Amino acid sequence: MTLPLAGMHIAVTRPPEQATKLTAAITGAGGTVISFPLLDIKGLDDLSAFHAAVTPLSQFDWAVFISSNAVQYGMPLLQQAGIAPALKFAAIGPTTAASLQGFGVTEVLTPSERFDSEALLALPALQQMQGQRVLIVRGVGGREVLAETLKQRGAEVVFGECYRRVNPQSSAQPLEQAYANGQLHGIVVTSTEALRFLLALAGEGDWLKATPLFVNHARIAEQARESGLTAFSADQSGDAAMLSLLQTHLSACAG
Repeated sequence: MTLPLAGMHIAVTRPPEQATKLTAAITGAGGTVISFPLLDIKGLDDLSAFHAAVTPLSQFDWAVFISSNAVQYGMPLLQQAGIAPALKFAAIGPTTAASLQGFGVTEVLTPSERFDSEALLALPALQQMQGQRVLIVRGVGGREVLAETLKQRGAEVVFGECYRRVNPQSSAQPLEQAYANGQLHGIVVTSTEALRFLLALAGEGDWLKATPLFVNHARIAEQARESGLTAFSADQSGDAAMLSLLQTHLSACAG
């Protein structure tokens, strides 16, 4: 029996340590993975702004974490500052929530279906926010919809930025060469930052416009299409959904 991704070469742009399960799944389905990480996470050399933002930590009613990276870099700092028992925690999705549980946080407000700012904002607990002080733990920069909406609902919002995203690649030449050799059939992109870095590296290269992107959120797909690219979006997050998406669109070409 032919495996569904036999003969397919798929670039995965996630950091290698975050892509082990997806890489194994693609390989198990017969595909070949090209590791091309477009994101690297670095802690900030200067955390004085973070410490100033969270001091005193007791002023906050909520701590909202937008990624597992925010948990890994931010929670040790919050623990140092002293977490009050009354502080409530929210996470953008189950992976981030699991990271919080690893730090001993047992109750985490998390969306149950889509995992993004909009889904978190739709939860009943975050509707009436008058007089609430919210700490959003994140990397430098990022989307503003969560903070802006909470402010509109009456909350006072403070950012605790504790890491930054960098592009470890200096050139898209490995992917361009793989395409030229007929060995690039798709690229997995799972963040808007990675997409931005990919577009910057590729420039006006026709090879990228001819290569489908496989993404984990409709927002990323929309941004890719606005740049003239072909993008297919999984209907939910997770490696299983991404593998299914790849198989759906590439199995017909495999062999």
